[in-house]
Order: sequence, then C-alpha cells, then structure tokens
Amino acid sequence: MKNIAVIGAGTMGNGIAHSFAQSGFKVNLIDISEASLEKGIATITKNLDRMIAKEKISETDKTETLAKITTHITIDSGVKNVDLVVEAATENIDLKLKIFKELDNICNKNTILATNTSSISITQIAAVTSRPDKVVGMHFMNPVPIMKLVEIIRGYNTSNDVTNTIMELSKTLGKVPVEVNDYPGFVANRILMPMLNESIETLYNGVAGVEEIDTVMKLGMAHPMGPLQLADFIGLDVCLSILNVMYEGFKNPKYAPCPLLINMVRAGKLGVKSGEGFYDYSESRKAEKVAKQFLN
Repeated sequence: MKNIAVIGAGTMGNGIAHSFAQSGFKVNLIDISEASLEKGIATITKNLDRMIAKEKISETDKTETLAKITTHITIDSGVKNVDLVVEAATENIDLKLKIFKELDNICNKNTILATNTSSISITQIAAVTSRPDKVVGMHFMNPVPIMKLVEIIRGYNTSNDVTNTIMELSKTLGKVPVEVNDYPGFVANRILMPMLNESIETLYNGVAGVEEIDTVMKLGMAHPMGPLQLADFIGLDVCLSILNVMYEGFKNPKYAPCPLLINMVRAGKLGVKSGEGFYDYSESRKAEKVAKQFLN
C-alpha cells in the first residue's frame, strides 16, 4: 500500500493523516469544508512543530510529511486510485452509511474501506457495500500520532486477508494493532464508557465534586487523567453517542447514559471543544490558571 485517503479533517482525521504521512504514505485528506481542511493542516503542522521541539523529528521530516498530504473537498477526487480509505467522519450511523455507499461506487474494486468508528457495527456499515469482505474497522486512539493502540475490528464478512493486511499496515505506522470482533463498543469503549458514565452518575448523585472524583481516580487508581476530565477531552456528545449505541445494541440498562450527561449535551456543554464541560476551558479561565502558576 502506498496511497491512502482519509475522510474527515477533524481531530481524528488529521491525526490519522499525520501518522500515515509521517510513515511515508501519500495521503489525500478529504473534507467538505475548505476551512476544516485548513484547520486540519494547521493542527498537523503544530503537532509536527511540537515533535521538533522535543527533538523527535527534524525540520526536514516535517517538510517531507506535509508534502505527502494533499487536500480535497470532494470524495470523488480524493479516493480514486487509492489502496485504502479510512473514514473518520462524525460518529453518526446515517452519515457513515451514506459515505460507504458512495465509496463503494467510486473506489477501485480492490480498495479496502476502513472506518475509524469507536462503536458502530462494522457489519452494518459493510452491508451497504458490494465488498463486505473488504470493509474493516481501524479504531485509532486520540491523540493519534502519540497513542500506540489501534483496534482492528473485523465485521461478520471481513476476510482474513484484509484483516491481516490492516494488522501489518498498522505496525508500519509504529502502532500496536489488536484484533477484536464486531460487538457494540468493541473492547476499548465497552470498558471505558461505563466507567465514565458511572463517574458522571457519582457526580449526579452528589457523592463528591468534579475535582474530588478525578483526584480519587488519579491518585487512588493511578489514572493519568480523571474520568470527568477525560470525558471532556473526548467530547461529551461523543460519549453520549457511544453510550446510546451500546445501550441500543445490548438493551442492558447498565449502558444507559446518565441524565446529567444528556442535559449537558443538550445545553451545548460538550467539554474542551465547546469551552465548557465538567471543567471551564474558556480563555478567562486559562488566563486565571496562567496567573496562578506565575504567582506560585
């Protein structure tokens, strides 16, 4: 494989494009918005600059990586003659099914179609194509350039050849691929999301405050980040979407999202990306933190 297309220039999409390009692949980064593409490339550039500052790569590496990424505003222009497409659009089943139907019509018959979904059925996505044996899940972790794990999810019809190809491809990116089967939430989110949801329930029931809950989990369980802060980082809307998929898939009340999470998403408090979630990420709050650090 040499040519890769990535659909979606958001947090996951630009991270996936970054990882492939840095590993020597030619990447077509696709999004319907020029502004999103510009923001995605700016993020990749900033992350490469951080790697230079930490002496992990050189300026030449940065230049070569960026040169391997080409942006496109239409799927049609971006996926022709590629070996692999990785879809990293919003976690919405209707949108993903629409994209995969389109990909199936446009792409070469040998092109492998992968989705970065964190919870939606690979089998269901594959069913709208004429190549279900060539549809597979590649669930990268955020931030993609740093996190080693990739869940490789095989749908009901995913072939052994495609699964093995994607496993080996992931290794060339410096990742550690883990093969899992197609059940709601896979492994990572099936275990993680109930923990985050229970943390929100603990807050909702008044057992303890936000910082107290996160402190217990960081100091008592050696978690690098508290669960409520992690939920903010992931995006509360994303957490809610994944929990809903799991609840619908298993019909088990233990996956039902906490009412507090539902109301926060309705109110637009989505975490870091909206400036407020369980914590305040507004500019004034950032300035206050900087001032405290300076004074201390």
